[in-house]
Amino acid sequence: MRPRLVAVSHGTSSAAGQAAVTGLVGAVRRSLPGVIVSKAFVDVQEPAPETVLDSSGGPAVVVPLLLAPGFHVHVDIARSVTGRDAVAANVLGPDEAITAILLDRLRAAGLRGADTVVLGVAGSTDVRAHRSVDRAAARLAMRLGGEVRVGHLGGTGRPVGDVIAETRATGRRVVVATYLLAPGHFADLLQRSDADAVTAPLLDGGLPDPRLVQHVVNRYEEMADSWQLRRAS
Repeated sequence: MRPRLVAVSHGTSSAAGQAAVTGLVGAVRRSLPGVIVSKAFVDVQEPAPETVLDSSGGPAVVVPLLLAPGFHVHVDIARSVTGRDAVAANVLGPDEAITAILLDRLRAAGLRGADTVVLGVAGSTDVRAHRSVDRAAARLAMRLGGEVRVGHLGGTGRPVGDVIAETRATGRRVVVATYLLAPGHFADLLQRSDADAVTAPLLDGGLPDPRLVQHVVNRYEEMADSWQLRRAS
């Protein structure tokens, strides 16, 4: 029997955000026939990861549906797998699949050649999260062939509003690349920003992008394969 997959997202009070995450988890479940796939949340919604892990026997792989590491990864998720027959996979970002989706979102938002792109992120006080989103911005900049600045909605990074204002002062259009998984409070804040255009989040309300679904599956497979090798040795 393969390990269970516990998909852990942040949680949201947004009905659109809840539906988007449910759609992603459902698509992952359909991509992994024979694997039990469950949802869990580190905030706002229930159940918590440890509740799901304790509800059934056997091994499990916890896949964070989070784009950057921070408190929820290094404390909440790490604590949930400690002392249990479970391992945690890496967060979703940065990754080429996500960069490709961001590029598609930018084109759909009407990105022009002279525009400045700002990567709009949730934010964190954790330096590891800051490094992760900086790497995501660097990947996107490489694909675009120009600078991508990072603006934070919370935490200790540069506030996205300040980054947008500085860029607009130069007379250039600003397009925000939404580095968020799903609709919700943070995505709404970006939409209300002073940017000329703001992209949809990775889950835009339609069917989940197959690249994102496969990326979650890959995160699971990496840890499931290593778990099976350990059990066989």
